[in-house]
Amino acid sequence: MSRPIIGVTCYVEPAKFTVWETTAALLPYNYVDHVARAGGQPVILPPVGDPATAVERLDGLILAGGGDVDPARYGQAQHEQTGYVREFRDTAEFGLVRAALERGVPFLGVCRGLQVLNVALGGSLHQHLPDVVGGRDHAPAPGRYGRMPVKPTPGSLTSEILGTGPAEVAHYHHQAVDRVGAGLTVTATAEDGTVEAVELRDHPFALAVQWHPEADDESALFEALVRHARA
Repeated sequence: MSRPIIGVTCYVEPAKFTVWETTAALLPYNYVDHVARAGGQPVILPPVGDPATAVERLDGLILAGGGDVDPARYGQAQHEQTGYVREFRDTAEFGLVRAALERGVPFLGVCRGLQVLNVALGGSLHQHLPDVVGGRDHAPAPGRYGRMPVKPTPGSLTSEILGTGPAEVAHYHHQAVDRVGAGLTVTATAEDGTVEAVELRDHPFALAVQWHPEADDESALFEALVRHARA
């Protein structure tokens, strides 16, 4: 059986490798490893040109993590803690999301990917979560994941994939959903009430999580995406 083609968005940032220090289109290898282990063929989608035109050739799409969405897209001034805004990436990924949803392409959003989905559908974000929940458990230190449980909603696709009990997952985010976008249903929350997963009603598979499943060995979300992409 051929491997379904899974597009994965990526960063464009300064990077250093071997003898080179240059701007690079890059992605943590955990993403491509999870997709490959789940039976998919990962294809990296840089935010240049018009990547939305590639959607018709994809069997599935992953919007990966990254910097903050420009708050002007949801009508807010920029908070002092909002950072790593890349307008070119916003433009590319908002177009990708809309194209994928229009075509019914199976979709998985990770961290920033959830935020892009929510804002693309008219939602808004808490720009700095510690202002809301009063702590930094969701991003305890630069370059270090927090471990916190999330509770899937019984009967949701999220609970079908992860189970109904609390799931201990890797967190690294300082923003989260505030106003929920049109058509989205919240399907997992943290103990402090933070929205941790959403699903799009009336779509065969459109699921986004605020945590980082690529950081764990468990591949259930990636396996579910590939399974739907194959179907």
